[in-house]
Amino acid sequence: MNHTCMSGMMGGSSQLLSPALKQLFNEHGPLRKQMEELYVMAQEIKGTKEQSGLQELHEKVKHFVGELDPHSEREEGFLFPMMANYIGRETGPIAVMEYEHDQAKMNLQLFLDGYSSLAGHADQAKMDELAGYAIQAYMILTDHFMKEENVLFPMAEKMLSEQEKETLLEEINKIKG
Repeated sequence: MNHTCMSGMMGGSSQLLSPALKQLFNEHGPLRKQMEELYVMAQEIKGTKEQSGLQELHEKVKHFVGELDPHSEREEGFLFPMMANYIGRETGPIAVMEYEHDQAKMNLQLFLDGYSSLAGHADQAKMDELAGYAIQAYMILTDHFMKEENVLFPMAEKMLSEQEKETLLEEINKIKG
């Protein structure tokens, strides 16, 4: 059974997606909402001396990573390898998607590690640096989600067999989160 997906990011073009790809697509909405909140908070922290804002951002980043990790695992563990069977993994779309996952995760981890090393006090430069990691992760993931929604998922829909799509759905539903 196919569902229609509307992507408001690229002029509302409609794509028919199988249940597995529709699920991955739909996971972007709540993640995007959290990312936007992180971005706004990080922007507010830059240039202020408000330590409580940094603590709140830290809690939200931890929660976001907990939500992002299972989504990434579904893509990296199942969708990307399935597609790589057809288009390879060393260059092209899968290589780009994996690189962007790595870059976003690295920035989120740099934020978390940097916050943990503060010992309760941060000067303005450190606060700006940490906020910058959250902002960079937001920028990477915003662009990344758009590429997946408008290029990768439609490509997978055309490329994967019906059996592969059913297997993908079974496998991604095994990952909780």
